[in-house]
Amino acid sequence: MLPPPRPDRRPTLRRWLLVALTTIAFTLGGLSMLVLIDNQSGLVATVVGFVLSLVVIGVVVPVFLWLDRFEREPTWMLVFALLWGACIATFSASVLNNLGTVLLDPVHGANDPPAVWLAPVIEETMKGLGPLLLLIFRRREIDGVLDGIVYAGLAAAGFAAVEDIVYLAAGYANAGDQGLFSTFLVRVVMSPFAHPMFTVCTGIGLGIAATSPHRWQRVTAPLTGWCCAVALHCLWNVGAVLSDDGWLMFYLLLQLPLFVAFLTLIVLAHRHEAKLISRKLGGYVSAGTLSTPEVVMLSSIKERRYALAWAERHGGAEAVAEMRELQDAASELAMVRARLDRGDSGPQTVHAEQHLLEIVRQLRVRFLDSALYRYYDDRKMTIG
Repeated sequence: MLPPPRPDRRPTLRRWLLVALTTIAFTLGGLSMLVLIDNQSGLVATVVGFVLSLVVIGVVVPVFLWLDRFEREPTWMLVFALLWGACIATFSASVLNNLGTVLLDPVHGANDPPAVWLAPVIEETMKGLGPLLLLIFRRREIDGVLDGIVYAGLAAAGFAAVEDIVYLAAGYANAGDQGLFSTFLVRVVMSPFAHPMFTVCTGIGLGIAATSPHRWQRVTAPLTGWCCAVALHCLWNVGAVLSDDGWLMFYLLLQLPLFVAFLTLIVLAHRHEAKLISRKLGGYVSAGTLSTPEVVMLSSIKERRYALAWAERHGGAEAVAEMRELQDAASELAMVRARLDRGDSGPQTVHAEQHLLEIVRQLRVRFLDSALYRYYDDRKMTIG
């Protein structure tokens, strides 16, 4: 009698090997960047800069996580994007910037005007490369422009935080508390979203590429987004150089309008995803998979919060977990339906829809059996 076949462990081994190599790369990149800052400004200044740069993480990252509330991305992919910007993009951009400025002008180096144009090209390339890798290897997890914005924004947030350590440490080392305060005011307080504002252009291009049925657009959209990111970054750098004696005017005429445009963009992107979920889930109402009030709940953050609160009142932590699972599965179902409507009708996509439909049906029945009608009655709705 032949022994039973052994399970193939190679995919698991490859996955763990990839995790190990990625962790090593991030660790080496981050440590190398900290060593460079320490050599430039000293240990005390580096520690001070590191602590104050955490403000950027605390302000910028929650904004992009807020954007990710409807159809939440895998945590490891969000962490990958953030660490890519903080550890890989910063170190590689630092090396390439230094090399490039020396090649451009060995005498003036970083003070040479071409360096103002070189840094945006290098930095936007390195920041955008992380989200591009996610698009290449995990394309099915990127369901549109909003996902591209989230990944690009997190990569830029990580980059900005580490770059701020460089400037804050240098300010403290060169001019003490006064230099530290002025650098903190300009970089952390007044422009924490500078790098994300540039790189979200690349993210928009990647989001379009992930959902476009046209092969040519999968190339031109990211390239166009990258060009816009570089152009905005160049404009920002030129404005900063020209405003040495008029930084307030520069802030009011360029930085503030760009920030307002950035906020408008992310709000519109968030609303667009809500409408997309409502439209795609609405197609399941006639089949009886969902009711109209349920679609209203699933396409509104406010109604989702109310549903979670209702679940906690009526079923405790277990009901909350099930309601959150229902909301997540329904959001993912809407995105899969959108892929099907765009012509992606491959076996994997069709299987994903059927799997998510089954999850939604099971959870919905569970809630209906536990008096889900009370939730809709509380919200002045009727189950269709």
